[in-house]
Amino acid sequence: MPLSLMKEGEPGVIHKVGGREETRRFLENLGFVTGGIVTVVSQTGGNLIVNVKDARIAIGRDMANKVMVG
Repeated sequence: MPLSLMKEGEPGVIHKVGGREETRRFLENLGFVTGGIVTVVSQTGGNLIVNVKDARIAIGRDMANKVMVG
């Protein structure tokens, strides 16, 4: 499922990062890599704050839809 559908406080494993090459590279540089653990901290107004690689990152729903977790 996409990262945008995860519940707050629930950790998930990143299975795939989609989108165009530049989008994938951008997300991977932020720490969204296959096999990594990501946790949604909060969701407000369509934006998400997530914990990934010991860092808190805010991303928009459109970016979150490109990150598949399980």
